[in-house]
Amino acid sequence: MKKTFFRPFAAAFLLAAPLLFASCSDNSDPEPEDDNELITTVRYTLTPVSGGTDIIAEWKDIDGDGGTAPTIGTLRLAPNTAYTGTVTFLDETKTPVEDTTEEVREESDEHLVIYTPSPISLMTVTRTDKDDNGLDVGLSTTVQTGAAASGTLQIQLRHQPEGKDGTSAPGSDDANVTFPVVLQ
Repeated sequence: MKKTFFRPFAAAFLLAAPLLFASCSDNSDPEPEDDNELITTVRYTLTPVSGGTDIIAEWKDIDGDGGTAPTIGTLRLAPNTAYTGTVTFLDETKTPVEDTTEEVREESDEHLVIYTPSPISLMTVTRTDKDDNGLDVGLSTTVQTGAAASGTLQIQLRHQPEGKDGTSAPGSDDANVTFPVVLQ
């Protein structure tokens, strides 16, 4: 009688054991993976359409949040002037420096660069590159400045792997920096 009682009990225990141990796991709510890129440097290069020297502004924060404050260059542009622009994203914690712009370009269907001038009359920034779905990316731009003034230009790189739709709403920031702008 003991043998027949023991076999079904052992079989039931062996079937239930994985469920019992799995439910006691410390990883009941695993942390989501962070797909955001590490970006320590944002460089915005503007070239006057009529010719002339490139204007480059760079935001750099090698040690990340906290620690030393970032260095931030000023965009000094001519008023009422047209420019073509390119933005570059770098991870300077790596040797050699990693050009994250290439990853953004390769995954353009998951990224959107947003340009927000303040005041809005300061300049108009138009994204000129598209992903495979015909949605804006923003690594390349045209810029038309307004009348002499000063303000800021915010540049956000949005990582949107779960449904890029051409708006800034989905996703999270890979980079979010603000440059001072002087039109004179």
